[in-house]
Amino acid sequence: MATPPVAGGPAMNPEGPTAVAPTPGTDMTGICFKDQLWLNTYPLDRNLVFDYFALSPFYDWTCNNEQLRMRSIHPLDLSHLSKMTGTEYMLYEVLEPHLFVIRKQKRDGPEKVTPMLTYYILDGSIYQAPQLCNVFAARISRSLYHISKAFTIAASKLEKIGYVDAEEGAAVESKVAKETIDFKEVKRVDHILASLQRKLPPAPPPPPFPEGYVPPASADTEKAPEVQQSGEVQPPPVDPIIDQGPAKRMKI
Repeated sequence: MATPPVAGGPAMNPEGPTAVAPTPGTDMTGICFKDQLWLNTYPLDRNLVFDYFALSPFYDWTCNNEQLRMRSIHPLDLSHLSKMTGTEYMLYEVLEPHLFVIRKQKRDGPEKVTPMLTYYILDGSIYQAPQLCNVFAARISRSLYHISKAFTIAASKLEKIGYVDAEEGAAVESKVAKETIDFKEVKRVDHILASLQRKLPPAPPPPPFPEGYVPPASADTEKAPEVQQSGEVQPPPVDPIIDQGPAKRMKI
């Protein structure tokens, strides 16, 4: 059995002493422990894995397992641990010699335990497993980052498309502005059309209606029923273009 370091002292490392490790039970997911000298000396199996775990800064010296070690009892002996109350470690899963999962839990009775933290030893390196809420928070943050980045890229592309449309619109407006209207030319054309209209003969009257034809009723015919009953041929309507002179244009 490996000799444990002094409680509260610095964690030992084969490369030399390091800074004081955080208190076991806190968030220590950012650190890793590996003692290559111990791994070269002892085999890593289910019988000695707890002694190796006790060398790490993740180990709590106030646990029930440490009391069993002091009494020369195997620290993972469930027959003794079930009779005690307090914090303890239990070997939860074993895949020798590569993976060992150790769970820290609080025992309130022989059958009543509350899981606290989980540690795993992978090829000699000891890690603290992150909590499920932290895993979800990290993955959601990563997803939001990628979604925000995608929207930023899409917005930049849409801005480029908008610039192209604005340039095309400016080109069309400049082209329309170049095609200005010459009002002198308009007046000259109006004068020519008016002179030609005065030279043309008046339009001939329309032919009379055939016998027995009754024109459809209209608002004008309702106002003058006597004219419809007499059957007299009405004079042709006045042509607004020929008889009323040239068309009037708005002055601009």
